[in-house]
Order: sequence, then C-alpha cells, then structure tokens
Amino acid sequence: MRIGLFGGSFNPAHAGHLLVAQTALRRLSLDRVWWMVTPGNPLKDRDALRPLAERIAASRALTRDPRILVTAFEARHGRTYTADTLEMVLALRPGVSFVWIMGADSLAGFHHWRHWPRIARTLPICVVDRPGGTLSPLHAPMARAFARHRLREERAALLPSLPPPAWVFLHGPRSPLSSTALRPAT
Repeated sequence: MRIGLFGGSFNPAHAGHLLVAQTALRRLSLDRVWWMVTPGNPLKDRDALRPLAERIAASRALTRDPRILVTAFEARHGRTYTADTLEMVLALRPGVSFVWIMGADSLAGFHHWRHWPRIARTLPICVVDRPGGTLSPLHAPMARAFARHRLREERAALLPSLPPPAWVFLHGPRSPLSSTALRPAT
C-alpha cells in the first residue's frame, strides 16, 4: 500500500488543496491520500481557526474521491507536531509506504517547523507547485539541505518506494486559491 499524508489546517479547505492531493495521487501512483486536518498549527493564529469539526466536514464535502480519506488523526492521538505524528503513523502501519505531501508554499517555510530535518529523514516528501511558489521554495533551507536527495520529476512514481531522505517537486496545474484569501476579514 502506498499512502500520501497531506496535513494542514484546511481553514478553509478549497479546490487548491484538492488539486494538490489529486496531483500526488496520480503522479506518485498512490493508493490513498490521508487528508490529515490538524487541530491547530503551532505556527498560525489559533484564534483565526474554525472549529475542527467544521474544517473536517468542509474537507469531506470537497473530497469526493474514495481514495482520499479525511481524518482528525492528530486530534484523536493527541499530536501537535508533524514529526511526532509521522513517527506514530509509521509505528501503527509498519508495512505501508508513506509519503508526506505539501504545497510549495509550505516548503518555503518548512524550516520553521519543529524538527524539520527529522521529518525529511522520516518520510519521502512530495512538494506540489503552487502559484507564486515555484522558484523561491526551491531555494528554501530544506531544498538546499537535501538538494542531493531530490528526485527528478519524471521519476516521481518511485518516491514512495525510496528510503528517506528523498523528495520531489511536482509541476502541473495550479490553483490560485488560498485559505488566507478565502477567510473572511475579522
């Protein structure tokens, strides 16, 4: 089984998120994507966060593909940080090939995540291009630190079977939508 883990606040979930998940499904030849709605991102303002149940319901309404499973894994297991979540997922499902999925906008700030080098050494990472994020993320600290572990895009389907650190940057259709722009002004 080849599963992509797509974590985020999804505040709100939108077609751009769905495009990232669908791109990873197709280009990595994944069997499933677990859309992991976080109870709260330590790097973002929690006061601007809609309730978890609302974000999960909106994500489920958006994702009609049966291969995409919307979860509240972190809330259910009391996890806050991605590094801890990934270690738990691997312990619970030792025979599965997992890949971490993120948009290019997240790669640009990935070095602010707690234990980001550990994350890169825990799972292969798939970065999907986003508008305004094609070039700068490729110069981000993670991209530079793990440059020699970057897989050529035409070999992306190999990513789930590679040992970490390994990562790929996927180009393709991009959605201009962003959760920040979609949230009502307060």
